[in-house]
Amino acid sequence: MYQDDEIYMGLADGQRVTMQLNMSNRHGLIAGASGTGKTITMKVMAESFSDAGVPVFLCDVKGDVSGLAMPGEFSDSMEDRIEKFGLDECFDYKAYPVSFWDIYQEKGHPVRVTVSDMGPDLLSKILGLTPAQEGVLDIVFRIADDRGLMLIDLKDLRAVLNYISEHRKEYLTTYGNIAPQSIGGIVRALIPLEEQGGDLFFGEPALDIYDWIRTESRGRGVVNVLDCVKLSQNPTLYASFLLWLMAELFERLPEAGDLERPKLVFFFDEAHLLFDDAPKVLVQKIEQMVKLIRSKGVGIYFVTQSPGDIPDSVLAQLSNRVQHALRAYTPAEQKAVRTAAQTFRPNPAFKTEDVIMELGVGEALTSFLDEKGIPGIAQRTAIICPQSYMGPVEESVRAKFIRHDNMDKYDDYVDNISAYEVLNEQAKRDAEQARLDAERAQLEKEKAELEKKKQKEKEAEEKKRERAAERRKAQIERSLISTGSQVLKRGLFKTLFK
Repeated sequence: MYQDDEIYMGLADGQRVTMQLNMSNRHGLIAGASGTGKTITMKVMAESFSDAGVPVFLCDVKGDVSGLAMPGEFSDSMEDRIEKFGLDECFDYKAYPVSFWDIYQEKGHPVRVTVSDMGPDLLSKILGLTPAQEGVLDIVFRIADDRGLMLIDLKDLRAVLNYISEHRKEYLTTYGNIAPQSIGGIVRALIPLEEQGGDLFFGEPALDIYDWIRTESRGRGVVNVLDCVKLSQNPTLYASFLLWLMAELFERLPEAGDLERPKLVFFFDEAHLLFDDAPKVLVQKIEQMVKLIRSKGVGIYFVTQSPGDIPDSVLAQLSNRVQHALRAYTPAEQKAVRTAAQTFRPNPAFKTEDVIMELGVGEALTSFLDEKGIPGIAQRTAIICPQSYMGPVEESVRAKFIRHDNMDKYDDYVDNISAYEVLNEQAKRDAEQARLDAERAQLEKEKAELEKKKQKEKEAEEKKRERAAERRKAQIERSLISTGSQVLKRGLFKTLFK
């Protein structure tokens, strides 16, 4: 609950435990076993940031965070908790301004990004490309840019890859060698991303990140809820979205330094999905973004079962800690408890490791930065209750929010002219030109054959005439000889009988 420029998180030994608003962009961690209250803590924080005028983004992995759009329900147990936390006069069951989003376009406005906006660097890391393949992908983007081929969706990228594969020799002297094996590797790497929903994620209209940095008419920050029930089952796409989001914020938001309140706060539930089996370069990229984005006034909170789910390099950047109960029935679980305890500044009043295993539902060990940025000692804290509904939102309410949040500009997919259309049109023109050339060549061949035939006929006719002339000549000669012989014969006869 937001009160007096602080976020009231709960009570520890009868004392209020608060998180400083001006230190909340130092990032944070909410951890604990299933069913121990992580989602409630995340909702309490999200509500508080919204009341403070800070826009929020959070992942709804189980479908119950959407209840932020409905007011909480009165009950005797809730009234007892309200009284316990001294909230009798200020607690109010209320709904929050929510915008629903869904990459799969089923339970919210679509979230899209263009391939060009993702860029070759992030895309290479998401696809897990080799250095050689990454170099070829850089060339692919460069050629597309030089030729004015817009890379909007995955079919554009595939079209450019196929085009370059067919014409790679033409680009050898300008861009260097483009190995067909590398192009094949990139094409293969696209298949899992497409199967997980990449064909829906890449496209237009692309999300303008400033549409997630909004406040409503009363000054409360809009809570952007991304439905992740399906997305959480597709870690490659989940990581793609996270990396693009942080990169987009870092590139577009100006340096802010230390602010009285963050510009935007993100909550990533089931954070282990981002790091399980992730390539080292991907983890390094996330670590880099987490480090740098604080200066933009953005806070990031990872929600997971154990601190061990988060790489140490990232965990070191998470200054505000809420650790719910962990159970230790196996050696591996006992090690996880020890690891979690070591992340807290010790409290001389108790042994942190023991308390983590004793915590009940709705209790947590907390440690927040004070006004000077110094981590507080671990405190066993009873977390206050949310003011919104603790459960999934009714579908009719969800539909109402979707219709009236003024984000309908993203609802209809726009297939603008891009690389796919340009190259397809060029291929059609090339095919038509090839057809015309083939027809012209055929006509010229037929013409040449006809000329050749005519020439042969002419030559044959001439030879025929020549043979006829020779026959006439021979006939005349034979006739002359015959006539001459008879003349001679008559002359001789006359001479003999004269």
